[in-house]
Amino acid sequence: MSSHLKTEYAYAVAKATTGVNAESVGANPAGLTVIGFKAALVAALALSAIAAGNAQAGTTGSISLTSDYLFRGVSQTNQELALQGGIEYAHDSGFYVGAWGSNISWLSDTVVVGDDISSSLELDGYLGYRGKAGEIFSYDVGVLTYYYPGDYPGGFNSPNTTEIYLGGTLAPSDTVSVGLKYSYSVTDLFGYADSDGSGYLDANLNWTFQPTWTLNLHGGKQWIEHNKAFEYTDWKLGVTKSFENGVSIAAAYSSTDAEEALYTNAHNNFLADDAFTLTVSKAF
Repeated sequence: MSSHLKTEYAYAVAKATTGVNAESVGANPAGLTVIGFKAALVAALALSAIAAGNAQAGTTGSISLTSDYLFRGVSQTNQELALQGGIEYAHDSGFYVGAWGSNISWLSDTVVVGDDISSSLELDGYLGYRGKAGEIFSYDVGVLTYYYPGDYPGGFNSPNTTEIYLGGTLAPSDTVSVGLKYSYSVTDLFGYADSDGSGYLDANLNWTFQPTWTLNLHGGKQWIEHNKAFEYTDWKLGVTKSFENGVSIAAAYSSTDAEEALYTNAHNNFLADDAFTLTVSKAF
């Protein structure tokens, strides 16, 4: 299971949570990106090793390399590479628990009032329950926490976020599935001030049009309580090729209608811009 979602960029967070002007937001030392990638490499390899070592009924894992870590259509890595890994245990009863990690740079790319934000890793933990109602409908309910270890300046609103989610999937055949999921934040959303109660609606269509080839369609809407200017919709069109050895390759084109001025970072990159991504994954 990959990350369910991710955050808006630190430029926006800094403005929303500290009230600083754009002129006071600058670039962070480039070395943090390297540190973040190395940290993610260690975390991902550890997770994949655990998954491989516990490859028993109910335990799955994966490791992925992607050209850009997009979360709800917004780059989390300044439009650069990300290494990601996760592991999940699912019980026969339907309950499951899992963890996932990736390198990031959306926080460390920003300096707030001269103080560095040294956070270059995202670690997620989740648990939930999956069940079926009839032959073609399944549902999923759970809680997910996004954790960003690091150092933050005094007064900076924590980016750590917890969401609860409820989803349903209709699979009328072995080749087609349609899913809808709603995520609701019970904490402030990724550092936005007074934003608990924010929501994200996620709609997906997957169609296996040829054996091992799947078309992926996605549309989403992000609401952010008391930060309406930062709300947006996103969409994605992609295709995934899977292999018998557990390797898959996914190519996707995504876009958003996010306000460019609010999602352009200190490096002058519009992080919610149209993007093409390529991801290689290995499942264990």
